[in-house]
Amino acid sequence: MRYVDEYRDTRIARALLADIAATVTRPWTIMEVCGGQTHTLIRQGIDQLLPAEVDLVHGPGCPVCVTPLAVIDRAIAIAKRPGTILCSFGDMLRVPGSKEDLFQARAAGADARVVYSPMDALAIARREPDKIVVFFAVGFETTAPANAMAVRQAKALGVENFALLVAHVLVPPAMLAVLAAPGNRVQGFLAPGHVCTIAGWTEYEPIAGAFHVPIVVTGFEPLDLLEGIRMVVEQLESGRAEVENQYVRSVQRAGNLPAQQVLAEVFEPCDRAWRGLGVIPASGLRLREAYRAHDAEVLFPAQGPEAEESERCIAGQVLIGRAKPDQCPAFGTECSPEHPLGAPMVSPEGACAAYFLAGRTRRVEEVRT
Repeated sequence: MRYVDEYRDTRIARALLADIAATVTRPWTIMEVCGGQTHTLIRQGIDQLLPAEVDLVHGPGCPVCVTPLAVIDRAIAIAKRPGTILCSFGDMLRVPGSKEDLFQARAAGADARVVYSPMDALAIARREPDKIVVFFAVGFETTAPANAMAVRQAKALGVENFALLVAHVLVPPAMLAVLAAPGNRVQGFLAPGHVCTIAGWTEYEPIAGAFHVPIVVTGFEPLDLLEGIRMVVEQLESGRAEVENQYVRSVQRAGNLPAQQVLAEVFEPCDRAWRGLGVIPASGLRLREAYRAHDAEVLFPAQGPEAEESERCIAGQVLIGRAKPDQCPAFGTECSPEHPLGAPMVSPEGACAAYFLAGRTRRVEEVRT
């Protein structure tokens, strides 16, 4: 396929692997932040083709995976309310809450619908004015502009029965949390190209300087990732710690300014709980006061104690790069895409699902240590 196959050329891939092998002289640990990048790396076996000195760990770059159980449970509770319709992308309907997922709730009578954009949810609200329509707004900076546009449009049209359940999270604060965590071993990052297409990379520059870690904005095809890894390794080996851009066909330093303006108008930063990471200051987005009438958290306050994570699931350790999916005692046995214990196994971008779908088996010897 034109414009895709050129980023999957095996001859160029071998050359990039040879360059990496010729450059690396000592062990380095590199984290790819985005779950989409994780799936490419595992599906193509890139992590197994790299020199042994280059260890790839998988970061919290799957917004579905880092959405806390409490938020999933709130979405399910909203869907079950009479006179309420909960809309979401399809992957969120399979993410388990403390007792069930949205698909199971729908089978029991809840009104949970799959849509392809927040504008689809807004259209439902306009067609069904007697129902409150809530769109489950999950994602990083990439999906936030579309959600901001939907709620801004709802306000402009006077559609009072449309709301967002906002679970947006931001990448730079999560990277800071990983680097500041005790026992951190991440020495360089592959930054998510789609996020940087919106936000640019200026926010990454202070991180690179403060923690002396190279950060390379990287795309999602095999050659993108190999070139990004080579760029990180070259910086590590030379003692540099800069932000570089591999994904030049999509990303500019300043990002998408019109999208940023819409975000700034509709949303404001807030502290946000991340699954596996806890509360990270200023790592989320919430609706500003001018749009608070469309905030599902205001319309439907949380009730009851928050649920606890499964003791058998090590998703938190996977999401911060301290463990890999195949080191989990439940991986591939108690936990599979059909019967997931945690979101990284059910999400299309989850690291555990990537390992399972690639046929990776549990590393028993590492689990026992």
